[in-house]
Amino acid sequence: MTTPREVVELVHRLVLDRDVEGQADLFAPDGVLEWPFAPAGVPARLEGREAIRGVLEPLGRRVRQAATRPTGLRSDVHETLDPEVVVVELELEGEVVATGDAYRLPYIQVFRVRDGAIVSFRDYFGPRTAEALAAAFPG
Repeated sequence: MTTPREVVELVHRLVLDRDVEGQADLFAPDGVLEWPFAPAGVPARLEGREAIRGVLEPLGRRVRQAATRPTGLRSDVHETLDPEVVVVELELEGEVVATGDAYRLPYIQVFRVRDGAIVSFRDYFGPRTAEALAAAFPG
């Protein structure tokens, strides 16, 4: 069986590969994705793998077309008293392709993983990520 920590590590590899569609595959059929700090126009809660896929697939296309690319990430995975739940402190590192300027984006992530599938994922991100999400969901 895949542990929550292993699922998180796989999610993070997919982030570096810019494979958001692959991330959707990791959700349980009734899984939930929440962006509590979602800007206006961006769904704050998605329920069901296919609804998640329906948002992540176009987002993935925009991510791959962006003038940025991830170069690494640092994470601390904290196991909790609940064996299904892990809390992740994450910093995504990247660069602006045209200039080579580096950036860092902080996140706190809370995963609930059951039987190797994500049943709940709350992604708390900073303002720069919120701006990028807002741009990916035009009016």
